[in-house]
Amino acid sequence: MAKSKYMWVYSPKKTNLKLSEKLQNNIEEKSAELVEFLKSKWIAEKPKDNDLNYIVDIYSQWSRNRFYFCSKYACPSPNAMAPFFEMKFARMTPAGSEKFNLAYFRHTGQWSEVFESLSWEECFELIKEGGIFQP
Repeated sequence: MAKSKYMWVYSPKKTNLKLSEKLQNNIEEKSAELVEFLKSKWIAEKPKDNDLNYIVDIYSQWSRNRFYFCSKYACPSPNAMAPFFEMKFARMTPAGSEKFNLAYFRHTGQWSEVFESLSWEECFELIKEGGIFQP
């Protein structure tokens, strides 16, 4: 029997779900409250006599159709490559009918989806609780 040059591979459908402007604006408005809570919890005064990185800002942003929570770090070390860097720590991806998949950014540099088909309110509650969704 001759070998075929083709083989079966898993090819998931790409989801390019569009969100309504009303939903996007609602998420942005409510995320401001969550960001203020996260700032009060994670941002402290500048450490004295310390060369370790520390958080100076937390914010949220849309990128394409995904909603991210990000943190900005200061690098006070004289050997630092840049004075600041930014990291995304939580991602909400639309899953259809106003539901989202929630992912966190792993130490390996990859996103890991841990919750599926949640409302944006449920996503915000999980981020607020902390756990794996920490800046």
